[in-house]
Amino acid sequence: MNPVAIRLLNQQLCSPQFSTPEEVVAHLGAMQAQEYRLMRWAVAMRTKKPSSEAFQQAFDSGRIVRLHLMRGTWQLVAGDDYWWLLDLLAEKSRRVIRGWMTSNHIFIPDDEIVRIREINARCAEDCGSATKEDFVNALAAQGIKMDDHRLSYHIRMAELSGTLCSGKLLPMKATYSLAESRIPHREHIDREEALARLTRKYFLSRCPATLEDFVWWSGLSVRDCRKGVSALGDELYSVKWHNREFFIHQDARHHGVRHGNLLLLPPYDEYLIGYKSRDIVVPETHRHHAHNSSGIFYPIILRDGIACGNWKPFEKQMLCQPFDPADNIEGLEMAWKKYQRYLGH
Repeated sequence: MNPVAIRLLNQQLCSPQFSTPEEVVAHLGAMQAQEYRLMRWAVAMRTKKPSSEAFQQAFDSGRIVRLHLMRGTWQLVAGDDYWWLLDLLAEKSRRVIRGWMTSNHIFIPDDEIVRIREINARCAEDCGSATKEDFVNALAAQGIKMDDHRLSYHIRMAELSGTLCSGKLLPMKATYSLAESRIPHREHIDREEALARLTRKYFLSRCPATLEDFVWWSGLSVRDCRKGVSALGDELYSVKWHNREFFIHQDARHHGVRHGNLLLLPPYDEYLIGYKSRDIVVPETHRHHAHNSSGIFYPIILRDGIACGNWKPFEKQMLCQPFDPADNIEGLEMAWKKYQRYLGH
């Protein structure tokens, strides 16, 4: 088994299958969206023809939605998956966020959550797409002054209640809209079916992966993740590799055409953050160049699927720093030009 090659193919980083950004997001189930500007490149680079305009159209129309969903952090999900993913994952995320509040010595009573949610919901309805500043002004009109940290918790809780989700895409700041008006309700599915769907999306898009990888990524309990794996039955088969058990979906891709062997990954990309077993693609001696112990992930360069350096996405010219100072990382020009074309430069 070559886990690197199989991951590249099924993560759509090699020979991508999809034409639209929403197809990519639906395929991966959820994509980390911590970095507001570069989450767009994470999606676009997995399409056949990366386009910033195509991403904006999908985002503005609600075909792609951004919210705090898993592990209390930002994700992109497809509009078609929004409601059932929220039903499945929101309660666990609420517990995570309340744990953070406790550790930060912040207590927000339920009646405050309800009151602030109602004010912010009216503001989002009036604005269509409201910014944090709009919420601050709406609260001030009601005689409420609130620091940014506390307001952020209120927004996260409103997202997890299905009240707020992402609004229009702005260049530098997030906006929020009413979820009910932005994303049509789909048929209700029970928890067991939702768990099976999430498990299928995860292993089809990220295999080979371990049970521990799935537990980390989903934020669900080991018990729930085992149930999800069991529900798929023969759809998954296991392979032993370096004394670890990896699951592969029966419909996973194993063959594809490579268009160049260098890729410029944004920070928080699913190629790293989607797994606990990151040592497969990041040599342990260079782990600190890919992410730190506080959960901060950096832009990295992949060569044949292995992390070999860092790059700077917001510079006008290509700047890179190899992990090994003796490594020239030849051939980056093509990857840089692809990124520039996506930006429209």
